Amino acid sequence: MHDTLDFRLLNEFQRDFPLLSRPYAALAERLGSTEAEVIAALARLREQGMVSRIGAVIAPRRVGASTLGALAVPADRLEHIADLVSRHPEVNHNYQREHRYNLWFVATVEDEKALAAVLHGIEMETGYGVMSLPLLEGFHIDLGFDMTRMAKSHGATSVTVESPESSSLSEAERRLLSALQNGLELLPRPYSRLARRAGLGENEVLDLIEDWLRRGFVKRFGVVVRHHELGYTANAMCVWDVPDAQVAEIGARLAAEPDVTLCYRRARAQLAAEWPYNLFCMIHGHDRAEVESVIAALSGRHGLSAYPHAVLFSLRRFKQRGARYIHDAAHA
Repeated sequence: MHDTLDFRLLNEFQRDFPLLSRPYAALAERLGSTEAEVIAALARLREQGMVSRIGAVIAPRRVGASTLGALAVPADRLEHIADLVSRHPEVNHNYQREHRYNLWFVATVEDEKALAAVLHGIEMETGYGVMSLPLLEGFHIDLGFDMTRMAKSHGATSVTVESPESSSLSEAERRLLSALQNGLELLPRPYSRLARRAGLGENEVLDLIEDWLRRGFVKRFGVVVRHHELGYTANAMCVWDVPDAQVAEIGARLAAEPDVTLCYRRARAQLAAEWPYNLFCMIHGHDRAEVESVIAALSGRHGLSAYPHAVLFSLRRFKQRGARYIHDAAHA
């Protein structure tokens, strides 16, 4: 299976996607296929939900403002409230998890003022207070999956603590980011189409994306997959209350583990009694028992049982898509 066209497209091109005028032709040459077959395969994988998009994964806190929000919703109202939250274009992820705080969403907007307005709007619409947990440090965020092991992919074994400030975008960069948010189109010359949408030249687009990657503004550029559709249906958010002086060191060690797919530090809730946790990681697996075994092993290796902790398995996915950093009407 690992040498099939579909598998190789999903596994080998989550980063380092060709920045060439005809990228799908370049992929075809490497895969012993044709441009038309590559485009058709990616279209099929997208239709099946395995591919979310082909495009940029922006480094955390480099542009805009975002937060992880949570609501405590009665079970009989959860579906209705989840629908209200998901309707917000600023919300890109929305999940039910096992906890009193059972509805978890990520909101991404252009600035802190807009973020506050979105959270206030959700509170007014739903009648429930939002617990907001903004990111403080990223230890390992969205570096992609090696589907042969569900581990960090393509050499992503080193861990760098990331807490950069937001970047200031030029007008050209802003237009490009807005046009790119839905990903590349499945056309022979997708950068040309992207350039027209952004009001730029094709070479200018390629140079800007290359510059974004060099500066670390974009963490990776390539195929963005959906783990659930690939069979990794057990998804647990693990949280610990770690002393602030130790969280960076412990987080870096935890992030280096091959089974940890995301790891970061978030602000504690304003009401610490409600949610005292500041160290988060995500574990994905094929089933609950597999994930629980991984968590137990991690806890033992890193002495994590010494800290207050919780494990929140996902129960339902209400919404999942790439973040929208710019909400221009033309690209909503």
